[in-house]
Amino acid sequence: MRRKTEGQDSSGESRRSESRDADRVQHLQAEDQRVTYWSIIKNIGTCLLFIIVVPPFLNYASLQREGQLLMPKEGQIVDVGLGQKMHLLCKGQGKPVVILDAPTGASSDIWFHVQESVAPLTKVCTYDRMGLGFSKRVLQNESSGTEKVWGMSTTGRMVDDLHRLLRTAEIDGPYILVGSELGTLNARFYSHIHDAFVSDLVLIDPIPEDVFEEDQWKEYWYGKLLPSLQARQFSAATGLSRILIILGVMEPPITGDDIAEDVIQRQKYFLSNPAHQSSAVDEHYFLNESAAQVRDITKFKPLSTRTSVSVITGESFDSQIPEHLNQMVAELQKKFLGESYPSANHVGIGGVDRRMIYQRPSVISQHLRSVVRQRQSRQQSE
Repeated sequence: MRRKTEGQDSSGESRRSESRDADRVQHLQAEDQRVTYWSIIKNIGTCLLFIIVVPPFLNYASLQREGQLLMPKEGQIVDVGLGQKMHLLCKGQGKPVVILDAPTGASSDIWFHVQESVAPLTKVCTYDRMGLGFSKRVLQNESSGTEKVWGMSTTGRMVDDLHRLLRTAEIDGPYILVGSELGTLNARFYSHIHDAFVSDLVLIDPIPEDVFEEDQWKEYWYGKLLPSLQARQFSAATGLSRILIILGVMEPPITGDDIAEDVIQRQKYFLSNPAHQSSAVDEHYFLNESAAQVRDITKFKPLSTRTSVSVITGESFDSQIPEHLNQMVAELQKKFLGESYPSANHVGIGGVDRRMIYQRPSVISQHLRSVVRQRQSRQQSE
């Protein structure tokens, strides 16, 4: 009986030992599992930190270097006072001086072909509006005082900036003002306020002042277009745009076989520049207010009878938006031109939209050369 009990004790002790060993193994496995989970979380956190911190830092460093290298050699940074510095690029010599004002949210590069084509006849100047391209936004603690009347990124403020730029750079008139989209609002505003300096007004795809009274247009502009631009601004701020450009996923807005390489590189720089993208968003957001400012100023001060007006429109305003919106814009343009500039020379171009500036620049250049020659001929006869 005693031997049997001892055997039983030995067997029980063995089972308890095996159980303790199993518990230790399970405990070690649990610890290993916790270590593995922690390692995974740590690796994920490291990757997220890398994604959040490194791309913006590298993008900022690249922007500092590219900003100096990519600025056009013929361009100049003009200090127009109160902390504002604007990029101006003039080519050619002679009078009248052609001033080219870019579409909404675009840099002056968009006029590359047109400027090169018209410069042999006379002086042609492009500039970057405040915050766009190589022009710097005004510092918050410095002011020209005009924002008390005209808000930032609106036509009234832009016209004040342009006038100070031309005066500071000593570019005397008469001017042939050429604008596209938002540029047409600026050109119209300038010609009404400073009519003594303006001989001709050329409007390319002018924005009808009443378009923002249409609910369908406001839904498209503020519900679709503006959010896409804000997403592009966020992408530039996080450095994602630069990565997408390197991967070939994002392309510069100005494309074509005959686009100079330095223009393409500058467009990539602007896509990656959050300051440029922020100003582009602001110009789109306040376009309604800019249109209202032009409507008010034209009622207050009519256009001088000495100023000749011509209008260039494409087959559609924008081939990438729904057809009913294009029809709406076309009807409002027709109404606007009939009421505001009934005697204007209207040039219609088939098969193009608002991108005609760089997709069909020869048509615009041909018209501008004709306007320049006519004005020069009148000056000689006088």
